[in-house]
Amino acid sequence: MKKALNILLGVLMAITAALLVYALVSPHPENPADFDPSISLNLMWGYALFVFAIAVAIFCALFGMIKNPAGIKGTILSLALIIVIVGVSYFYAAGHTVNIVDLQSNGFFAHGETVVTETSILVTYVAFVAAFITAVVTEIWGALK
Repeated sequence: MKKALNILLGVLMAITAALLVYALVSPHPENPADFDPSISLNLMWGYALFVFAIAVAIFCALFGMIKNPAGIKGTILSLALIIVIVGVSYFYAAGHTVNIVDLQSNGFFAHGETVVTETSILVTYVAFVAAFITAVVTEIWGALK
C-alpha cells in the first residue's frame, strides 16, 4: 500500500511540474484580462488537488473514527474548532469592505465575492500559523523528552 501511495505521489508531482513548465514557457496574452489556457489549466489542476486532499482527509478521519471509536471526541472537537475559525473569519471579513479590482469590467468585485475571498485568506493564515506553532512545539517537546 505504501508503495502505491508513493507512486501516486510521484505521478501527481510529475503532473504538477509539467503544468508549471507549461505555464512558464507558453505564450501569454498581452492583456491580463484575456483568457490564458496555461494558467486556466493550472488553476483547474490546483482545484482538483484541493478537492482530492479534502476528500482524502475526510475519508481518513471517518476511517479512523470507525477503527478507533475512542477518538471521536477529539474529531468532534477538531471539527468544532474548524467551524469556529471559519465562522469568525467570515464575520470579520463581512464586517468591512475590501475593494478588489475587476479587470474585465474596470470596476470592483461585489461585496459577497470579496467576503468569500477574504475569509479563505484568513483561514489559510490561521492554518499556517497553527502548523508552524505545532511544528515548533512538537520539536521542543521531542527535544525535552
